[in-house]
Amino acid sequence: MSRDARWQALLELLVERGRLDVDETAAELEVSAATIRRDFDQLAGQQMLLRTRGGAVAHGVSYELPLRYKTARRASEKQRIARAVADLLAAGEAVGLTGGTTTTEVARALAVRSDLASGSPALTVVTNALNIAGELAVRPQFKIVVTGGVARAQSYELVGPLADGVLEQITLDVAVLGVVAFDVTHGAAAHDEAEAAINRLLCERAERVIVAADSSKLGRRAFARICPAESVDTLVTDSAVAPETVRRFEEAGLRVVVA
Repeated sequence: MSRDARWQALLELLVERGRLDVDETAAELEVSAATIRRDFDQLAGQQMLLRTRGGAVAHGVSYELPLRYKTARRASEKQRIARAVADLLAAGEAVGLTGGTTTTEVARALAVRSDLASGSPALTVVTNALNIAGELAVRPQFKIVVTGGVARAQSYELVGPLADGVLEQITLDVAVLGVVAFDVTHGAAAHDEAEAAINRLLCERAERVIVAADSSKLGRRAFARICPAESVDTLVTDSAVAPETVRRFEEAGLRVVVA
């Protein structure tokens, strides 16, 4: 296992469990305890975790991985979700994309849609995510509108009053939300309140709202609410979703697409 893959695995485990023990983690990843100690020390130096005697802990309950460490988590599920979302978008529409790993995959799925290759622009994409804008800006079939604002290192998203100012001047056909949690009762949510505020404004400017979320994010809640479930038209998720979860969202009035 390469160092990058090992670090990604360590951080994923830390997010799930909150605390890791050197010896147990070494056995789980099939490496030496000395390697894990060195990894913990180096990650602590990057402020990705806090070292403890015999292990490591996350920074706190709101601990959030930077986007670069989340890209490979449930990658195949996110790609299937992204293709399903892309199929719901029509040429000529104005589409809002929030930041996140799943919405990044949506942008990539749109980029390879052959029916969008002709026409300029075939699709208008409004985003506050620098990485999504960068990937699509080189493709002439897309008109890219970037909100402006202050960049968050964790997600590459632009937030703040400058982003608000742009979004208040536009209307969208559809907003595609990447979320960290989505629940019938508590709605769609993010870790960061500034990101949630921008995502909420995207929803308000859109005629319809799609949440793109893998099944691990459903039935959960997070710190900053984006919008209630009633504001969402369609949920696109993966085949590991529980039938009861699907039923609850459908009873709340959402269309559920399982990819």
